[in-house]
Amino acid sequence: MSGVVTVIPAYNEARTLRAVVVGVLRHCPQVIVIDDGSTDGTAASVADLPITLVRNPRNLGKAASLWAGMRAALRHGASAVITLDADGQHRPEDIPRFLAMAQAHPREIITGSRLAEKAAFPRKRYIANKIANFWVSWAAGYAIDDSQCGFRLYPAGLLRRLDLRSEGFVLESEILIQGAQRGCLSLFVPIPALYAGNARPSHFRAVKDIALITRMVAGSLLSRWLYLPGLYRGVIRPDAPHAWRLSPDRRRWLSPADH
Repeated sequence: MSGVVTVIPAYNEARTLRAVVVGVLRHCPQVIVIDDGSTDGTAASVADLPITLVRNPRNLGKAASLWAGMRAALRHGASAVITLDADGQHRPEDIPRFLAMAQAHPREIITGSRLAEKAAFPRKRYIANKIANFWVSWAAGYAIDDSQCGFRLYPAGLLRRLDLRSEGFVLESEILIQGAQRGCLSLFVPIPALYAGNARPSHFRAVKDIALITRMVAGSLLSRWLYLPGLYRGVIRPDAPHAWRLSPDRRRWLSPADH
C-alpha cells in the first residue's frame, strides 16, 4: 500500500523512541516524529534517521502533536496515516496487518484492539477503557472494541474532512465519533496489550482523561438529542437493524416500528 505516512508523537521518550522508529522504517519508509517539548534528548535519539522530525517549542499535549503530524502527512501527499505510541506499547511488526486490512477496506479506520488480553492490563486502565468504550460506542452508533488504542490507520480522505477541537487523549475518541458521522467506521486488528514492568508512568490519567472524554461525548450526544439510535446500535443491540430516524419535528427518535 503506497503513500502511507506514520506519525509518532513523543514526549520524553529517549529510552524507547529509536527502537520504535527503526522498527517502523522496516514497513513504512515515511515517518514523522513530533517531539512534544521533550527535555530528555528525545529528538537527538532519532536525529540521524531518515525521518521528518518536528519539534514543538514546549509541551503542547498529545492532541496537538498528533494533529500537527497528521497535517504534515497530508501536506506530504499521504494516502493514509498510521499513528502509534513512542513508548514501545505498540509493535511496529504489526503494521503489515493494518496495511493489509486497509488495502481491503480503504475507506475505514483500522484500529488496534487490546482488550482481549484483560489479564495484561493494569486494572484501572482496563476499567477506564471499558467506560470510555461505552460512551464512545453510544456517540459513534456502533460497538467499538478499544476506543483508547492509539495504534491506528486513518484514510487521508477522512482526515481532510474532520473538524477537531479536543485536547489531550480526547482527540482520538473524537475522531471515531466524527468519522462515524461522516460514514467512516472502524475495523479492529487484535494486538497484544504490552505493559512492561519497567515502563515509564503512562501520560494517560485514568480519572481525569475519562472525565474529559465523557464531557466531549456528552456534548456530542446533547447536540443530537441524546442520539438514542446510537445507544441502541452501539451498546444495547449492536447487531440489530439500523433503521431509526429523527422525527420530522426533531423532538423524538422513531424506531423501525414507527416508520
